[in-house]
Amino acid sequence: MFGLPSLQKLLVLAAAIALVWYGFKWLGRLQQMRDAKNGGAPKKRRWPGTARRATEEPPQGSAEDMIECPVCGTYVAGRGASGCGRADCPY
Repeated sequence: MFGLPSLQKLLVLAAAIALVWYGFKWLGRLQQMRDAKNGGAPKKRRWPGTARRATEEPPQGSAEDMIECPVCGTYVAGRGASGCGRADCPY
């Protein structure tokens, strides 16, 4: 059932792999030529609707621990937590 493929099938498979490989190399060279033509800086690509988010700086710093409020059970930031408005809120 799973015998050795014929020589013709192996040659066609090798040709398809080579075609894809050299196709990607050719596309990469085209992109490098376009980048060199634009002053060496690669063009920033953005998907539609993401222009605003792409220009924002990523948040700096580390993750912050959340702690559970003993009164209402919600999670609040460990540092700089503000009160929720309840009279018995410890924050």
